[in-house]
Amino acid sequence: MPDIAANLVLLHARIAAAAQAAGRRSEEVALVAVSKTHDAAAVAAAIAAGQHRFGENRVQEAQAKYPALKARHPGLELHLIGPLQTNKVKEAVALFDVIETLDRPKLAEALLREGARQQRLPALFIQVNTGEEAQKAGVLPEAADGFIAQCRGLGLAIAGLMCIPPVDEAPALHFALLREIARRNGIAGLSMGMSGDFETAIRFGATHIRIGTAIFGARAAGPEAGA
Repeated sequence: MPDIAANLVLLHARIAAAAQAAGRRSEEVALVAVSKTHDAAAVAAAIAAGQHRFGENRVQEAQAKYPALKARHPGLELHLIGPLQTNKVKEAVALFDVIETLDRPKLAEALLREGARQQRLPALFIQVNTGEEAQKAGVLPEAADGFIAQCRGLGLAIAGLMCIPPVDEAPALHFALLREIARRNGIAGLSMGMSGDFETAIRFGATHIRIGTAIFGARAAGPEAGA
């Protein structure tokens, strides 16, 4: 296992430096430690080092790791950062504290119903497909304003927006776009930035950064919502 505690110390120093360079306070940037594909022992090591906010891509993987961890550590905050299918909404609402990947009306309606049924609803971020990539989830930028209004019309509070820039494009363009959509819709949260570009994301106003590799080490390749 990599030295997770040491990695977190270095990462927090980089976050603080990036925030200072942007004229911001480091406390304005929440670190979501992306633990997908890493076992409960790795998560426990991060918790022991003071990390209490985590991100998972899949409901099923999170169900295998986090109920016991949350029972032992009631202050944990768990984010779903991968696509959510409507047939997993019940489990997601029960387990996660934040769902960052709301992206279609059917899912919004399912979350509303399940939230009423369970008398709890995670904080909701809308995923915006800023690169308009066919293989990625997320509402297209030109449809974002309308979808935000539709969600609000249902009675859903939207806490933030999330994006995953294309790997072959400058992330700053996508962070600027997400920031502008949030600004004109009065949305405070911006989940953007991963291991390779979080300092740029902080410069563009990220309130949440999703970091996996810089904390836990390398993982198997695949579509990334946080790395």
